[in-house]
Amino acid sequence: MYEAYWKLKEKPFKNTADPRFLCSFPQHSDALMKLTYTVRENMGAAMMTGVFGCGKTFIARTLISSLSENRYAFAYLNYPPVSGVEFLRAVVRTLKYSELPEKKTELLEDALLESLQALLLDDSREGKEAVIVIDEAHSIEDDRIFEKIRLLLNFQTESRFLLSLILVGQPELAGKVANLRQLEQRIAVKCHLEALTVEETRDYVNRRLEVAGRKDPLFPDEVLDLIHQATGGIPRRINHICDACLMTGFARKKEILDEETFRESGKIFGSTVFTPEKS
Repeated sequence: MYEAYWKLKEKPFKNTADPRFLCSFPQHSDALMKLTYTVRENMGAAMMTGVFGCGKTFIARTLISSLSENRYAFAYLNYPPVSGVEFLRAVVRTLKYSELPEKKTELLEDALLESLQALLLDDSREGKEAVIVIDEAHSIEDDRIFEKIRLLLNFQTESRFLLSLILVGQPELAGKVANLRQLEQRIAVKCHLEALTVEETRDYVNRRLEVAGRKDPLFPDEVLDLIHQATGGIPRRINHICDACLMTGFARKKEILDEETFRESGKIFGSTVFTPEKS
């Protein structure tokens, strides 16, 4: 709606996992490097934690998009499984690229594990490796589900794992895993994402504008500082505010997104996220 007015080719602040918008901040680059290393070097399992909206899903999706579909088969679960059996069904359904059998006996845990092992062995013979990503894993409340997740790492040959497992979740995930010693010991790589600093927030906003086609900055530094204060440096919240400012500036025919635009955007969109946090 406002793209042409601001000389943009597309909206720069959509909350989607488009790898073109990945900013090369050290913590994000390190996380992506660690997850990539886990998969490519067949390390077995990795865990990525971080606060809500800090870019975990973005990193996980970028990882998948960077891996060759000819070499890897993917199962991305973007919701926490409600039971161990449902978790296994979801993994088999995703990797098999077909409907699950209708016989109840073939949907039981043992049958699902056998089916999954057969799938993994078939992929291995064809030179493919499975990558299973479990997002929102912090929401898992039943330790028995974590036990089923751990069981997947038993699928291996004498020399290598038949899959790579990546757990993604908010910081409490680390505590839950730490209480499950057998699972915790299986996780070879761990990484954690923090909120952006003031400088990173500035770079984040300007980088996304640049990728979207805008060469000249739109937000003065003092407004970017207000955005950082209001969002705590959380990318998802930064996106919401910046998009609202672009819309407000367009409606008011502004030439630059100044502090007045920032304040007015908060009133128009009626969100407390525009209120800077007190230091």
